[in-house]
Amino acid sequence: MVAGPAICGRGSQQQLINQVLTAVIKDYALDTKLATSATTTWTPSLVTNILKSIPRLLFQSPRSIGRQHTHRHRPPLKQRYLNNTPPLGPAAYRDPQRVALGLQKAMEFYYWVETHFHFQHDEITCREMAIVLAKANDLKGLWGFLKKMARREGQNLVTTQSVTCLIKVLGEEGLVNEALVAFYRMKQFRCKPDVYAYNTIIYALCRVGNFNKARFLLEQMELPGFICPPDTCTYTTLISSYCKYSMQTGSRKAIRRRLWEANHLFRIMLFKGFVPDVVTYNCLIDGCCKTYRIGRALELFQGMSKSRSVPNRVTYNSFIRYFCAVNEIDKAIEMMRRMQEMKHGVPTSSSFTPIIHALCEVGRVVEARDFLVELVDGGSIPREYTYKLVCDVLNASEQSRLLNDELHKRIKDGMENRYKQVMKIKPIMRKVIL
Repeated sequence: MVAGPAICGRGSQQQLINQVLTAVIKDYALDTKLATSATTTWTPSLVTNILKSIPRLLFQSPRSIGRQHTHRHRPPLKQRYLNNTPPLGPAAYRDPQRVALGLQKAMEFYYWVETHFHFQHDEITCREMAIVLAKANDLKGLWGFLKKMARREGQNLVTTQSVTCLIKVLGEEGLVNEALVAFYRMKQFRCKPDVYAYNTIIYALCRVGNFNKARFLLEQMELPGFICPPDTCTYTTLISSYCKYSMQTGSRKAIRRRLWEANHLFRIMLFKGFVPDVVTYNCLIDGCCKTYRIGRALELFQGMSKSRSVPNRVTYNSFIRYFCAVNEIDKAIEMMRRMQEMKHGVPTSSSFTPIIHALCEVGRVVEARDFLVELVDGGSIPREYTYKLVCDVLNASEQSRLLNDELHKRIKDGMENRYKQVMKIKPIMRKVIL
C-alpha cells in the first residue's frame, strides 16, 4: 500500500520532465500555461535532472554519439581559443544553433521555476546551471551569472566545490586558460581553493601539456606554511600525466625527460613521507614498460611489497604487454600465472589478448588455442579480432578441429550479447526530425 503513491510520484515527475524537455527542444515558451499543468512539487533533484538533460540533448556533436566504424585513435586534447578561431576538440562539430537554443532555454527554465513556483535555488542547481554555461562556452555569461548568484545574501550559492566543478568542465572542453582564470577568480566569489581545486587545475593543465604551469602550482603548494599542502593525489596526477603524455611527443629526448621528471617526483614523495598507493605505482610501471625501462619497472614492482601496496591486474598487465612486445612470451605467461597464484587479480581479456597475439605470431598455435579456451572458461569473451586471428591461424595450420562447435557458439553468443549491451548505452545515431 505504501509503494503506490511513490510510484505515482515518480511517474508524474518523469511526465513533467518530458513536458519541459519537449518545450525546450521544440522552442516552446515556458509560460503560465505550462506552469499550471505542473502538479508535482519542484525539488532540487528534479531541477538538476532537467538542467543535466539539456546539454545531453542539444550540445553533443554527431561524431560523439553512437558507434563509429573506425580504428582511429582520438588525438590528445589541446588548448582551445575562442577568439575568431575555428573550434577544436569536443565542440568542433556541434551545431551552433542548437547550442544557442539549449543555452537560452536553460536560462529561461532556471528563472521560470523561480518566478512561477517560488522555487529557492540551492548550491546544486546553481552549479548545474553554471556547468550548462561552461559547456556552451559562454564564458561572458558564465561570469555574469556567477556574480549575480554570489550577490544573493544568505543563500551561499557559489562555493568552492561549484567553482572546482567548473574548472573540471572547462578543462574537459579544452579551455584550460579559462579554467585557470576561474581558479584565480575564486576569491572574487568569496571562495578559498582547497587541495581538490589545486588537483583539478593541475590535471587540466597536464592534459594539454602545460607541465610548466602545473609544476609551478605544485611548487607553490610545497611552500612552508602554505594553506593547501599537496597530498598523494597531487603527486600521482603529475606522475601519471608525465608517463601518459610522454609517448605523444614523438621525441626520444622529451620522453626521457618526462620519465625522469616522473621518477623525480616519486622520490620527492618518498622523501616528504608520503606513502604511494597502487595507482602511483601502476602509472610509473606502465610508463617504464612502454619506454622499455624494464629494470626500473621491476625495481618498482619489488618496492610495492616493501610499502605494503598490493599489486592488481593493472600492474601485471603492464608487464604482460611489455614481455609480449619484446617477444618474451614465457615471461609474460609467468607473470599471469604469478598473478593467479598470489590472488592479486583475475586475468581477463586485457591479460590474455597480448599473450594470444604473441603466440599466434610465433606459430605456437596449440598454446594460443588453449589460452583462448581458458579465457572463455573464465567467463570473459575475446575480442572479435583476437577470435578471428586464432581461427585463421588454426585454419592455416590445418588444425581447425581444435575448436569445437560448442566453443564457437559460446564465443559468438557472447559477442552478440556484448554488442547488444553496448548499443543500449550508445545507440546508433539516427536523424531526429524535430
